[in-house]
Amino acid sequence: MARPVTLFTGQWADLPRTKMIQLAKKLGYDGLELACWGDHFDVSAATKDKNYCKNTRAALEKAGLELHAISTHLVGQCVCDNIDERHKTIIPETIWGDGKPEGVRQRAAEELIRTAQAAAKLGVKVVNGFTGSSIWQYLYSFPPVPTAWIDNGFKDFGKRWTPILDEFKKVGVKFALEVHPTEIAFDIASAERAIEAVNGHECFGFNYDPSHFGYQGVDYVEFIYRFKDRIFHAHMKDVRWSQRPALSGVFGGHLPFGDPRRFWEFRSVGRGCIDFELVIRALNDINYAGPLSVEWEDGAMDREFGAAESCAFVKRLDFKPSANRAFDKAFDKKEQ
Repeated sequence: MARPVTLFTGQWADLPRTKMIQLAKKLGYDGLELACWGDHFDVSAATKDKNYCKNTRAALEKAGLELHAISTHLVGQCVCDNIDERHKTIIPETIWGDGKPEGVRQRAAEELIRTAQAAAKLGVKVVNGFTGSSIWQYLYSFPPVPTAWIDNGFKDFGKRWTPILDEFKKVGVKFALEVHPTEIAFDIASAERAIEAVNGHECFGFNYDPSHFGYQGVDYVEFIYRFKDRIFHAHMKDVRWSQRPALSGVFGGHLPFGDPRRFWEFRSVGRGCIDFELVIRALNDINYAGPLSVEWEDGAMDREFGAAESCAFVKRLDFKPSANRAFDKAFDKKEQ
């Protein structure tokens, strides 16, 4: 059978988990990718209440839904970031504390370790998320940025994340970075450096998401082949970018999403510029057998309509790979 199609609940955290489960089933999904915010998956409860994970699984199974991954993008962002008041809005008060940057980073790292432990109790092998970056602010090099500053940024990432990944290994869980602007890795080149920074740690890999590559001009199909052994999870998310010069470029012109002057916008799956046929075939080529998780974002569309349409689109497009049999093998006399 083709891969399960799941729905990432991050953009639906305003809904209680009970309603999210019912809605996902109604929209045609095979399962959920639970976000560790809202009430969708509570890491603290999972580590303290011996029944929390069991009850979470039971609620999903009762609805006939699968669970392959949980996601901790918001807390993960704080591990390496230059912390400011924006971060206070995305993390629990217990992690923000007094707001002193290094303390926030340390508490975020501790929460990542607890998340791995909670995932193991829940019976999932992958935690998706962000890493943050101390050097994203130096993306454009003027005034000229010393090479050492960038090197130190990757060293900082390695120093902070290697102990976290070691704890992931102890419980048999892997961390899948969603390669994304503002993270330590946002394209192929920086993803390669991130792997080097953690000395190729076996628990560090990627939550593949083509939507963050296309508008940057990054080869989103090559990413699959380049990191075939580190694709731990896959998001199905679409994006449109202008085919002709626009009034703002890749950097967005400080324009909010939805502004028609933007060069790019996220779109409901199948309505943007990503060639998902190529994505599916590449995932087949590397023998990726995990879920295809829809991360739905389209500010101009009703989200229930869009999520249902996206689910149907992915299910229609996905297919089981050939069992090493060429379509014209019947004409090979040596095989007869």
